[in-house]
Amino acid sequence: MLQLDTQFPRIPGDVACPATYCGDVEIIQIPRATVDKIVSARPDIIDIKPFEQAVQCATGDVIVTSCGFLSYWQNHLAALTEKPFISSALIAFDGLRQAYAAADVITLTFDKASLTKQHFGPNADYDIGTVGLPRDMHLRRVISENLPELDVGLVANELTNFISAIKRQHHKHLVLECTNLPPYKSQLHRATGLGITDILSCIEDIQPGSIQPQFLI
Repeated sequence: MLQLDTQFPRIPGDVACPATYCGDVEIIQIPRATVDKIVSARPDIIDIKPFEQAVQCATGDVIVTSCGFLSYWQNHLAALTEKPFISSALIAFDGLRQAYAAADVITLTFDKASLTKQHFGPNADYDIGTVGLPRDMHLRRVISENLPELDVGLVANELTNFISAIKRQHHKHLVLECTNLPPYKSQLHRATGLGITDILSCIEDIQPGSIQPQFLI
């Protein structure tokens, strides 16, 4: 797990929480890789060198990142290791596009303004379904301000109300780009009836038995 330089709570279901996994997880925190530096509409100017070094030092069977905004660097970082590498749930669109048209999918991200076609790579047409967390939402404040406390119940209520209001009849699937959203996946599924893809399902597809069953739907 290549984790950004953050201290906000990582609760079970979060990709950077050890309790999310069935086995051991090695967490490599990348110094100075703060949210404001990685969540960027210009992913090409991110300082990728620390991530390159971490990929080459990682000892796990699968290497993942704690921020989907690194998806722009998927191929570059994957080429540095023989192990499976997952930068973001956005890589799942390679398969999802076989089942869903761009208009069928909602992609929930931390910041819509910063998630560009560059992050979607060859699946840039799916950016039309991108929705960002409102700036006054509790989870967004916790992440952006690196706050030490998280009200899980408040986050679950805000997220389900938000996505339920956005969902339309033509929507068939929900992609959680933000890796801090999977803890609320079951509530989102119950509220919307949508199938959900996130970074945890991407990990489980590559390495079955990695994720605790309660975090898979």
